[in-house]
Parts: sequence; structure tokens; C-alpha cells
Amino acid sequence: MLCGRRKDRLKGLYWEGDGFVLVYKRLENGSFQWPRNGEEARQLTAQQYRWLMGGLSVEQPRAHKTMSGLNIV
Repeated sequence: MLCGRRKDRLKGLYWEGDGFVLVYKRLENGSFQWPRNGEEARQLTAQQYRWLMGGLSVEQPRAHKTMSGLNIV
């Protein structure tokens, strides 16, 4: 993904197995939370990606935490 200087536009490529899809999103209001340097870059979960595309912070303090170790009986 690439982000413009104003941080209101994102461009990216997504591989679908037989070709690329170009992703372009521009926010009408606000800006994307985007890393300022390499140390801030990280891998996002699917939910964090949806938050980013919505112009929200990828750190949502009230979001549900991932549960592990649960079994269905």
C-alpha cells in the first residue's frame, strides 16, 4: 500500500491468484493512520484493515480481543 503526503488517499495492489486488483481509496474527511517510519510499519489483521479503510485508528481500545483455546463441545 502507498499513502499520499496528505494521508487522505491510499493505493495498493492485491493479488487474486490470476491477476492484480488495483485498490484506490480517498477519504472525504479525515486522514488515514499511516506509519511515519519503518519501525511503525506492521502487519494488520483483517479487522484492522477494515478500520484503516474506514479512516479509523487500527488501535481500537474497545474492540474485542482475539480468543484462543476455546473448544466446541
